[in-house]
Amino acid sequence: MKIQQLLPLVLLLSLSAMAQEVSSALRPPKGAVVALVVFEDLQCPDCRRAAPLVAQAGQTYKIPVVRHDFPLPMHNWSYQAAIIARYFDTSSKTVGNAFRDYIFEHQLEILPDNLRGFAEKFSAEHKIELPFVVDPSGKLAALVNADKELGQSIGINHTPTIYVVSNKRAGKPFVEVVDRTQLYALIDSMKKE
Repeated sequence: MKIQQLLPLVLLLSLSAMAQEVSSALRPPKGAVVALVVFEDLQCPDCRRAAPLVAQAGQTYKIPVVRHDFPLPMHNWSYQAAIIARYFDTSSKTVGNAFRDYIFEHQLEILPDNLRGFAEKFSAEHKIELPFVVDPSGKLAALVNADKELGQSIGINHTPTIYVVSNKRAGKPFVEVVDRTQLYALIDSMKKE
């Protein structure tokens, strides 16, 4: 077979793999009918403003909130903060998300030089030892990078990017929340369908 004949097949397989990745990323966790999926940057001011609304919506509707790290290159400490959040995820996802919320709460005070101090304070308050080198093997950075690559593969180009997702197979299984004042209405709509 010639290269010209293989190209359409390779393209089709690539598009199929990308569609499958989008499909699995924008689905609720197993057992949930509807969920919120968020791609966020811990240094992003708009992510800081959106986080309480997303958390409240999750609690109000008793639906999962799936958070993905999407550090933007222009932010000078968000990548390291995401790695530290992944370290706290190893204790539990609840602790990791509590760290993310803690960072949002203190975002305006954080600089590259004092991020470690904020992480140590959080660590002490939660009685979790924070090692001197948080990610010696690079496994946590690989998880952050995988989230970033996932976001890029589905076309994420800004933070926060928030989706209301459902487990339905027909119609629209996910919708991006463009206007956050419509978040609850979008959840209601997705739950009714």
